[in-house]
Amino acid sequence: MRPVYPFDDAATARVVIDDAGTLVEWNEGAQRLLGHTATEVVGRPAVRLLAGGTGALPVPTSARWDGTVTLWHRDGRAVPVWLLAHHRRPRDGGPGDWLIVTPLEGGGPRADEDPLATAALTQSPCAIAVYDEHLRLSRVNDAMAEVIGLPEERIQGLRITEIGGKTQSSELEQYMLRVLTSGTAQDFQIYMRTGGEDAAHAWLARMAPITDTEGRVRGVCLAAHDFTENYLARERLQLVNEASVRIGTTLDVTRTAQELADVCVPALADFVSIDLLDPQEHGGELPTAIVAPVRLRRAAHASVQQGSPEAVAKPGQSDLYPAQSPQADALVAGRTLVASDRALELWLAWDRTRTRRVQEYGIHSSMAVPIQARGVTLGVAVLTRYRRIDPFTEDDVLLAEEVTARAAVCIDNARRFSRERETALALQRSLLPRKLPRTAALEAASRYLPAARAGVGGDWFDVIPLSGMRVAMVVGDVVGHGIQASATMGRLRTAVRTLADIDLAPDELLTHLDDLVVRLSAEAGGEGSPGEVGATCLYAVYDPVSRRCTLARAGHPPPIMIRPGGPPEHIDLPAGPPLGLGGLPFESAEFELPEGTVLALYTDGLTENRERDLDDSHRLLFDALYAPSDSLDETCDRILHAVLPPGGAADDVALLLARTQGLPAEQVSTWDIPADPSLVAPIRKQVVEQLDTWNMSEAGFTAELVVSELVTNAIRYGAHPIRLRLIHDAATLICEVSDTNHTAPHLRRAKTWDEGGRGLLLVAQLTQRWGSRHTADGKTIWAELSLFDEA
Repeated sequence: MRPVYPFDDAATARVVIDDAGTLVEWNEGAQRLLGHTATEVVGRPAVRLLAGGTGALPVPTSARWDGTVTLWHRDGRAVPVWLLAHHRRPRDGGPGDWLIVTPLEGGGPRADEDPLATAALTQSPCAIAVYDEHLRLSRVNDAMAEVIGLPEERIQGLRITEIGGKTQSSELEQYMLRVLTSGTAQDFQIYMRTGGEDAAHAWLARMAPITDTEGRVRGVCLAAHDFTENYLARERLQLVNEASVRIGTTLDVTRTAQELADVCVPALADFVSIDLLDPQEHGGELPTAIVAPVRLRRAAHASVQQGSPEAVAKPGQSDLYPAQSPQADALVAGRTLVASDRALELWLAWDRTRTRRVQEYGIHSSMAVPIQARGVTLGVAVLTRYRRIDPFTEDDVLLAEEVTARAAVCIDNARRFSRERETALALQRSLLPRKLPRTAALEAASRYLPAARAGVGGDWFDVIPLSGMRVAMVVGDVVGHGIQASATMGRLRTAVRTLADIDLAPDELLTHLDDLVVRLSAEAGGEGSPGEVGATCLYAVYDPVSRRCTLARAGHPPPIMIRPGGPPEHIDLPAGPPLGLGGLPFESAEFELPEGTVLALYTDGLTENRERDLDDSHRLLFDALYAPSDSLDETCDRILHAVLPPGGAADDVALLLARTQGLPAEQVSTWDIPADPSLVAPIRKQVVEQLDTWNMSEAGFTAELVVSELVTNAIRYGAHPIRLRLIHDAATLICEVSDTNHTAPHLRRAKTWDEGGRGLLLVAQLTQRWGSRHTADGKTIWAELSLFDEA
């Protein structure tokens, strides 16, 4: 771009020549420059006037031209001026003309009183250059000549774009133009190479206008100060600050290693690779001493070129690095090593592929920095340069070590978290049921997902077969995350199974479980201070014979029920206090469920997250449950996909789906037992006949003995009314005897001279399992016979 001159003012000579060479315009400035008036020259040939009669007009045939020329005054003396010629063509395509302009001052030899000459302070320690109003170099002092790397006589009259690189020089010329046209000084910073130096320098520059005695802007003075050291120190500090912000945003080892590589490129290197020691190669722990060869796994890399074309190893790939390799040497030495040029080629001679990359990309400098934290070596970062022509300096080494040290702490934290997370997850999965039992009462499917960021928690689920073909369903959530929460979950799950085995009602079971959590909390808190153990729980018992379900919850989200053909709905269930508060009652509710009803039990991690309102999460859950599906596993997957956010749940999630099944009436037979021991024999006969009806004659002998013993004990020690019930499915026959006496029998070993006491021992030996449960009216003694064993 050129400065725009006021062609019609008195400070500029303005001449217009048509294509025939005739003068058609001559302004007052031209008269002052050459002495002729417009009346004397307009209409005359321009050659004789501007060329002094020599016939050589200094205007070429090109459309634009500018340069220094000599014109001739009316009195015959030579007038050296800066002349700008521009060929103007009319829009209609007709003949055009030449517009020739030149400033009246500044074109001749420099005089001692010229303000441009006096502005150049040749002895100033600050690099100074003076440019005229055409943005051409007029003067430089010794400091600026040294910066440019050329003597003044070789760059005199050149524009800044003709001296230095075009990209940054064009930027400087734009600053000059603004100063020239506005008359206002400009301050700026620029980082660029100067002269023949390899390294770039940072310059703090000021461009100020130069004016003559009349206040007119006649040029621009450029003064520059080299503040490279301060600039680089600031850049290093900025990189360290950026590393503290960008590295360690997650507790993921691979992500943290990638963040380290991204921070170093391109601020410190053109390519960075991060290789970490694999604990699995050393029995789960990192080695205390490093010996070559070293096996490392590529964790991350980054490059100034998109796609990391310099990378030889892929992320996740494991390589064995021998001695004389950057990785092994730095790890064995335990300090940063730097190699350049020939030394670098020898350093990488062990791998032909890497040697070819050095030659292909022109890699000239490499630095290997061990990644160490808390006295443990985690891996090594290798930084290389090929676009940047300056090698690594001692300051670069210190900067790389500082950034790597910060990243090493984050990588070690992530490694420790990952190890604890994997341990907790392994513990969690070992404590959860590996597969749900198949029962005649219901079909079930489940899912467990650990939290994406917070780690493994204490969520659990279970399906527990009970006596009389009944089944218990439980979902719970322990407060907190980590191994402690998983261990507490395991203790609570074991306690629930133990309490369920004695057939406690749901509200009674939660009461006992609450007492246990209170004791665990007291143990965790130590002397005089309560602990922080807490949990929520939902417990339900379903009876396929009566098709009734009894539920109770302790601060847990209510379950969702989907009746056959109906929409999902929350079960109206008393909330109950969370476990661990102690002394507060729990309430249960009982519902009749049609066969095929689906129950959805879940923990709050499924619906509660910061990215979505709770009502919206429930709506998504209802929509996922409402879609018909014969497979509960597919429904579980659909729920997780629809409800959980893309980045994963903030808390761990436990989900249990159960579809109820009813037991047909023909698979149940009931007798009321009179209080007469002599009628036991007819009862045994009726049982055998019923088994024949069910095609279970092979189980008749054992069932007859069990029924005889249980009924006799009920008549002898129980209270009326007494009832006998037989229940069977494809694999099991259950005998139940109920009475209104709340005293339950217990198994004991009879002495040699005892006449009785061997009945229950006989029952225990003949059956798969037996037990008793209390009811609202008394108790029930039951025994299960495996039909497969009998067969």
